[in-house]
Amino acid sequence: MALDWDGMVSVGRIARAHGNRGRVIIDPDTDFPDERFCPGSTVYVRRGSDVERLSIRDVRFHKGRPIVGLDEVSSMNEAEALASADLRIPAETRGSLPADSYYHDELIGCEVETVQGVAVGTVSAVEGSAGTHRLILRDGHGEIHVPLVDAICVNVDPAAKVIVIDPPDGLLALNPSSTARRAD
Repeated sequence: MALDWDGMVSVGRIARAHGNRGRVIIDPDTDFPDERFCPGSTVYVRRGSDVERLSIRDVRFHKGRPIVGLDEVSSMNEAEALASADLRIPAETRGSLPADSYYHDELIGCEVETVQGVAVGTVSAVEGSAGTHRLILRDGHGEIHVPLVDAICVNVDPAAKVIVIDPPDGLLALNPSSTARRAD
């Protein structure tokens, strides 16, 4: 069965090789690195047009980054060949989240509007780490950064691809790339 790379979700990127036994350092792109990068877990990498399965043999963490041994990688040269590789998993294999929690890819593409119904922009990315996420919106003039907190994002509906915000005074004006262009 061929895996659909574009239908998979990113969980990290291999930063570089570590040591001479084929281990790699990973820059995680998940709020759950301890769960995602544990012995017995599987991640996928794409080389050319092939999607390859990699099984995590062992792991230790250093400064929040996993240093991983992979069953399929046994030398420094093999590990170096994976540098900068995106690591993904099938979307259906990730666990369910608590209520009012969302995976980043569920929010990307959502239209954002104010409680008054004014269109603000479309979510193009979600940045930050656990507890400090922000939505990056494109509005046709540039980027707008909106903190992903309950007090501002009052209704998040990924199924309908809509997020309703109640921004505090001045929040939308704090974004120089969009504010400067609107002043024209």
